[in-house]
Amino acid sequence: MTHTHSTAAIIGAGPAGLMAAETLAEAGFAVTIFDRMPSPARKFLMAGRGGLNLTYSEPLDALLDRYGAARPALEPAIRAFPPASVIAWAEGLGQQTFVGSSGRVFPKSLKASPLLRAWLADLTQLGVSLRRSSEWAGWSDTGALHFADGLEVVADVTILALGGASWPRLGGTGAWTKFLPPAAIQPFQPANCGFAVPWSDIFRTRYAGTPLKRIAISFAGRTQRGEAMVTETGIEGGVIYAFSGALRAAIAANGPTTLHLDLRPDIDHPTLAKSLSVPRRGQSLSTFLRKHANLPPVVVGLVQEALHAGSSADLVDLVKSLPLTLVAPNPIARAISSAGGVRFDAVDAHFMLLDRPGVFVAGEMLDWEAPTGGYLLQACLSSGKFAALGAIAFQAK
Repeated sequence: MTHTHSTAAIIGAGPAGLMAAETLAEAGFAVTIFDRMPSPARKFLMAGRGGLNLTYSEPLDALLDRYGAARPALEPAIRAFPPASVIAWAEGLGQQTFVGSSGRVFPKSLKASPLLRAWLADLTQLGVSLRRSSEWAGWSDTGALHFADGLEVVADVTILALGGASWPRLGGTGAWTKFLPPAAIQPFQPANCGFAVPWSDIFRTRYAGTPLKRIAISFAGRTQRGEAMVTETGIEGGVIYAFSGALRAAIAANGPTTLHLDLRPDIDHPTLAKSLSVPRRGQSLSTFLRKHANLPPVVVGLVQEALHAGSSADLVDLVKSLPLTLVAPNPIARAISSAGGVRFDAVDAHFMLLDRPGVFVAGEMLDWEAPTGGYLLQACLSSGKFAALGAIAFQAK
């Protein structure tokens, strides 16, 4: 059915909102996007600075497992618009893709801006209007969409896609929660975030900003290789983000929490023990570890931190399983994404608010989290598409 006389309002011009707008416009709706920022998709563009990981090429069931407890609620949306559809969509906009060695899918340009330009041009051709610097301020007494500048809009269907609460300077402040019932909201928490570590002044001064390459982290029975970065206040980076949800929960439940770093995951314990069994012959610890374990200065510094903190473990155990205590997650404003938002028990299967028929929610407004990169973008695009399909079905009744 073509809805040539139906109207749709999209609040938020990030990936979820833009995908919802595209889907509704293709179905014949007259679509207007409202965004509080002067330019659209700022967080999407920021993500593109790292290469724009669109999605993953892994088996769909493995990808769905990345969404943890939110899998049952998100699975219908992702199955309806899976990674293959994301790739076809990007290539339909003239952005050829490739699969990296880790299974991540990127546009060949490795940038977000060409894809966004093509997407916005396509939306313009579909007749979609974009109202910039339009801050949504809830609903009027008559049920119209109310905006901070006094504008009131009545639409047949509405898609709310205002994002979560991370990177507020890019547009997602989470301030929209005050317009929804408190019972519908799971409080926001930082996700894909770094953590505070009580470094010594010497270590902080020497190594803040230094990468930790080719390490492995173990926590709660799980081990993963990757890279991290020492910061002035703690540690962050891809391999830390992979554990952020579990670490955040452990700190909330038990206070400061310890994970373990394998600083040489490419060498087994017996081999390293043999390398470090030679006499030190007056060498400093730093020189000895550099020569016989091939450790860079920052890693030697971590070992020295543990020793100064009173660790009684031998050098081999410290290199292979160095304890690192995290005291708190970084503030949500510094997190890549956020957990929390609209609870799934406050929406129907197509993400329509149960207390506001015709109003749907998509993207990071919903209460889910996933590892950084393509998993975030995949769920935003899929939920935007799925909410729009729900809106189309709602209007057809």
